Amino acid sequence: MVQDRSRTSCPNSALVGRADETAALDHLVRAACRGRAGSVVVTGPTGIGKSALLRTFLNGDACRQATVLHAPCEDSTSGHSLGGVRALFGPAARDASLEDAARDALTPGALAGEPPHAPAVQRAFHGLYRLALNELRRRPLVLALDDAHQCDELTLRWLDFLLRRADGLPLLVVLTRRTEATALAPAHRALADLTGRHRTTTLRLRPLTEPDVAEAVRQFFPAPAAPAFVTRAAAVTGGSPRLLDRLLRELRAEGVGSGVGGADRIAEIGGRVLARWTREFLARRPPWVGEVARAAAVLGEHGADHVGPLTGLPAEVVEDALTALREAGLLTPGGRHPADGAVRAAMLAPLDAQALSGLRTRAALLLSDAGRPAGEVAELLLPLPSISEPWMPGVLLEAATRAEERGAPEAAARYLYRVLEVDPGSVEIRARLAGALSETDPPRAIGLLRGALGPDVDVRTRARIVAQFGMVCLAARESADAMVMLEDVLDALDAELGPDPLPADRELCTLVESVLLVVGSHGRDTFAAARKRAEAMTVPEGDTPAQRQKLAAMAVLRSLGDQGPELVTRCAQRAVRAPQFPLKNWSLINASFVLDIADRTEDALHALDLLLRHGRESSAIWTYSLALALKALLLHGMGALPDALADARKAVQVSEAERWSAMVVLPRLALAGVLVDRGEAVSAEKLLTDTGPVWRDQYVWTHPRYLMAHGRARHALGDAEGALALFRECGRSLEEAGVRHAAYLPWWADAACVLAELGRAEEAQEIAAHGTRLAQRWGTPRVLGLAALARGVATPGDEGVAQLGEAVRELSASPARVEHARAELFLGRALLTADDRRGAREHLRAAADLAQRCGALALGQDARGALLTAGGRMRKMTASPLDLLTSMERKVAGLAAGGARNRSIAQSLHVTVRTVETHLTNVYRKLGISERAQLAAVLRPPGVHGVRVPRQASRPRGQR
Repeated sequence: MVQDRSRTSCPNSALVGRADETAALDHLVRAACRGRAGSVVVTGPTGIGKSALLRTFLNGDACRQATVLHAPCEDSTSGHSLGGVRALFGPAARDASLEDAARDALTPGALAGEPPHAPAVQRAFHGLYRLALNELRRRPLVLALDDAHQCDELTLRWLDFLLRRADGLPLLVVLTRRTEATALAPAHRALADLTGRHRTTTLRLRPLTEPDVAEAVRQFFPAPAAPAFVTRAAAVTGGSPRLLDRLLRELRAEGVGSGVGGADRIAEIGGRVLARWTREFLARRPPWVGEVARAAAVLGEHGADHVGPLTGLPAEVVEDALTALREAGLLTPGGRHPADGAVRAAMLAPLDAQALSGLRTRAALLLSDAGRPAGEVAELLLPLPSISEPWMPGVLLEAATRAEERGAPEAAARYLYRVLEVDPGSVEIRARLAGALSETDPPRAIGLLRGALGPDVDVRTRARIVAQFGMVCLAARESADAMVMLEDVLDALDAELGPDPLPADRELCTLVESVLLVVGSHGRDTFAAARKRAEAMTVPEGDTPAQRQKLAAMAVLRSLGDQGPELVTRCAQRAVRAPQFPLKNWSLINASFVLDIADRTEDALHALDLLLRHGRESSAIWTYSLALALKALLLHGMGALPDALADARKAVQVSEAERWSAMVVLPRLALAGVLVDRGEAVSAEKLLTDTGPVWRDQYVWTHPRYLMAHGRARHALGDAEGALALFRECGRSLEEAGVRHAAYLPWWADAACVLAELGRAEEAQEIAAHGTRLAQRWGTPRVLGLAALARGVATPGDEGVAQLGEAVRELSASPARVEHARAELFLGRALLTADDRRGAREHLRAAADLAQRCGALALGQDARGALLTAGGRMRKMTASPLDLLTSMERKVAGLAAGGARNRSIAQSLHVTVRTVETHLTNVYRKLGISERAQLAAVLRPPGVHGVRVPRQASRPRGQR
């Protein structure tokens, strides 16, 4: 490629990557100099660098031995006869030796209106031919017309005339032409005839590749460019040299470099460049190109096929305009809609507000009449200043319904807001809009529901809205008002419906009752009354959604009273078995709680998995984050700390991205609890300290849990007295609410352990006795084991050892693996104190192994320390997730990371392929990765710790 010495000061991206095209032009001009006449057309979209390439070629060494006549074709001269010829031979037109025919041809207006085959035109063609022949006899001749698509027809016909008579002459005709040039231009046919009848070489200039863009960036910026900078610059400009030049110049003018920081600015500055380019391009085109552009901008991707009907222009005109816009990079490749938001805005900028609204209204009506989906039509209605046509609200309502069905509540809310503008007093629209906002903006949803509860609302409608209000209040922390409203509407329903209501009315009453129980079970001041109400109710069959919600709420309230686990467990199981009906969120939440404290953890996990699936499918963000937090708590209690950690972190991440994050504390409490057992008590306490509002939160399910988690964090940090105070405060908070249950927040077991540690045995025994009474009433292995643990640490000598042995036996039969490990640790320590070193080592090793398998690193390190004191040996534990792997899992992971397939691994380890798949699934879960390709990056050689683990684990994919 010809080198331009000025490029270091004024780079030109159009010349980058054009070495092949320049070489082809040089070859053609040398062939012409040897008497092989020919023509070449350089084509490409606007801004691709045709003119720059032509100038470089004409100024290059290959053309120095020829006479070069070069002229641009412009719109102002394209309509004049032989305007292109005059531009080429301009200086020769003043030559007195010219024959008359040639002089007449070069006189402006001499052949105006004459067709190509007219005698006068033919005489002029022959005169011009002899003029060119005189030049060819002296030197080779290069005739170059830039933007030949704008040339007049007679000039192109004459070039065709000349080439047909140029065999053996040293002639080269060079033309540049836009690929998006319209077929309606007068010269289109002449240009097609010229290039079709001769030995014409076509050079199609393609967009710059990413390496070409990298080279162009290197010419603009002295420092090496970041790969992200190059990739984004190529994407924004579409490989157009002109746009790339403008982008790079503007970046440089604003002091933006080509590093990673510059890459972050490309979208913003590139948008401005594209917008200016759009305006310039449309200003140089006929008005109908702008009409098509504006129609495409309004219709967007989904309505692209209706551009023609919206403009009312002929199909061929529309297609030419679309081609021009596409070739200019303003439409997506092969598409009919703008390539960028800035391009769309620039296309629509010439329209005032009234004209733009009119265009959008016509487009919406066109799509509606064509039967397009309501959501596509509604998107055109949303920007309108008013929903003024009678057909518009119906479209918006249908679009909202479709959005709700596909799990897009935010889209549904946008549509419903516009409908509410038309009918602000509509109770139905307010309720629907509140439903769409309940998961994303609970406070606003509550405001809408309050506005729907006017004095003229009938009791049935009021009951439905109050029930909805109560559920939203749980997310917005306004349960006190909800309880009053629920009780009032329930009384009104009883008075209105009488003793024998219709089935639909019975279901409505059941719905209000279920919400009353759910809301009442959360408040410290309302819990006891709600439990008393639940105990007086008849247990429903669970045949309807409202009955199942009521059944689950009753199970929770009764389980936290004097009810044993058998009946409430059956109620909870019945509440989640509903294959024929959609399950309500609180049916699953409450049922999972009861099943968990009843040690039915697999059933509880199933209920939460159903809830998570519902949250994902319906984009119910609040429900999804709550379900993740509940699952993390459940998994933590089961001793599956790696999974609990992943779910808790994800719950925090999801909730903190929402505007209601300050009202949701359970994800942070779940994460803090796991961090304490993982040996990260400092991080846990910081997380809890930053959760300030929870101290003013009198909800049964969060405030006592906060106290419990904070107490465990303080204990792990060595503050036994502070921990004890928090545990006692947790107990008082539960007692004030009327919650007396062994399994829900067993503060008494932790308090007994701390008191024993402080040497206050009598107080420890008193609290242990309290816990034992609660545990015997509930009777599951988990709480019986915790009660035995509390008695064991509070009782010295052989009796204490016996109690701790009972704790180990009970907890080993429960799903509480971390508590089992803790019981093994306390029993090992007691045996060591009794000088039974062999028995101590057995239980301390069991504690360390079990704690490590659970991921409870703090407990495992304590057990290992005690084991070493007892004369045992064990390798040092670290926070590395590799320590969670069994020896077989390590072998399988190492082979898989080295590239071995599952069948090969199975053969080398003498196990089945299914066993290998199971081990790999466990490895992925424990290491927090999702696929085989990540193993090599996570694993380290033996003895190297500090493994890099992805921050958020996802579900393992299927392995092969």
